[in-house]
Amino acid sequence: MMIGWRLHGDGRTPPPGEVVGPDERLSWPRTAGIGAQHVVAMFGATFVFPVVMGLDPNLAIMMSGVATLLFLLIVGGRVPSYLGTSASFVGAVAAIRAAGGDSATVTGAILVAGAVLALVGVLIHFAGGEVVHRVFPPVVTGAVVMLIGFNLAPVVANVYWPQDQWVALATLGFAVFCTVLLRGFWARIAVLLALVFGYLLSWLLDNTAGKVTSVLPGQNLLDASGKACHAEGPYCVATAFPHDRVSVAGVKAADWFGFPGLHAPDFKTSAILLALPPVIALIAENTGHVKAVAAMTGADLDPVLGRAVAADGVGTALAAAVGGSPTTTYAENIGVMAATRIYSTAAYLVAAGVAILFGLCPKFGALVAATPGGVLGGITVVLYGMIGLLGAKIWIENRVDFADPVNLVPVAAGIVLAIGDVTLKITDDFPLQGIALGTIAVLLGYHVLNAVRGPDGSGGGVIAPGEREIGGPVRPSGASGAGAG
Repeated sequence: MMIGWRLHGDGRTPPPGEVVGPDERLSWPRTAGIGAQHVVAMFGATFVFPVVMGLDPNLAIMMSGVATLLFLLIVGGRVPSYLGTSASFVGAVAAIRAAGGDSATVTGAILVAGAVLALVGVLIHFAGGEVVHRVFPPVVTGAVVMLIGFNLAPVVANVYWPQDQWVALATLGFAVFCTVLLRGFWARIAVLLALVFGYLLSWLLDNTAGKVTSVLPGQNLLDASGKACHAEGPYCVATAFPHDRVSVAGVKAADWFGFPGLHAPDFKTSAILLALPPVIALIAENTGHVKAVAAMTGADLDPVLGRAVAADGVGTALAAAVGGSPTTTYAENIGVMAATRIYSTAAYLVAAGVAILFGLCPKFGALVAATPGGVLGGITVVLYGMIGLLGAKIWIENRVDFADPVNLVPVAAGIVLAIGDVTLKITDDFPLQGIALGTIAVLLGYHVLNAVRGPDGSGGGVIAPGEREIGGPVRPSGASGAGAG
């Protein structure tokens, strides 16, 4: 159960070699301290990603606390985890907005994706965890994660970076140095530190160098004759104009206490199709999280894997239903558990409560929403690149063999389709584009090719990197067939 934790020892810091289990706790003051660490660990990414997606950061913070409470309830308190904002949907959201979708369209698509994830979790619970590896082997999962990240490169180049290139460059440099030079806790919040640095730098430049002249998407819209217009498109474009980097008007007007702005979702098939591929990434994230916690605690958590996936789906659907951001289990909080060796779900209960309180402060949300575009330009270069490279990390850890054309060809095609944002028009109202098209190419391509090739696994004429074809393929030393099915 989620309540009724046993006191570990005398309630103080556990001796070396001992761990505080999910069903245990330290004294409540110490538990509150650990909960505060979890809040700080999840905080940066949980409010940065809503800002990048154009959603309310206050609502995202509040609903992350609500989703965490639901998660702990559904898994019966057996899996310690915090559900922060998911980065996996950033590419899909960018594509939905580029196609003219608003926040209601975005959250409607995310809600459906959350419901699908919940159903997948139920299936895993009854069918067993192995079904995940059969349908989504590492070669497929890694490719989907990679194309989700790298599909976002044009957003950096065309939306954020041009707003203030020098602030973006300075923020990027600061984030890189923090990530490499800092250690422990400080390295884990490098993105948050970079955001604060960029924010302060922008404020300093406003007061010393004056306004910056750049394009703000959706603002100062003019038609070909120079008259104001209202619908951004080929004949109504945003033009460069002088403006402050940091605008605090919204912060001054916001209340100290109040509910975030809620809105109902809107459902459009084209947007929903764009939001479904991230479900694959969320399945992989949740599976990895459960297995990591199992390894650290020594507990067998396979029986609750399906419930953990379903709980994340329920949290995502609930958050999106009121206009919030998608959720996922957070690796940042695994880092806190690994460092403290305290896996008590009581600490996550505290963290969830603190997050809900933060969400009830509109002034804080307005301050976050005022983050300058140039700052986001520097941060997103790192974030989007890291998302993409996580796909390569999945391949490396599972020793995926790209000398096998069944692995190589669908992945190569899918990634180019996604990064190039290629569109396949099924009908005028039903296009497959970018992330959705790339994911389908990888998933169907892999399984179809795996089914039709010879029973001995032979066949294929593609010469993979490192392979030469002289009387038959010679694979590079150390190559493995893991991930080929």
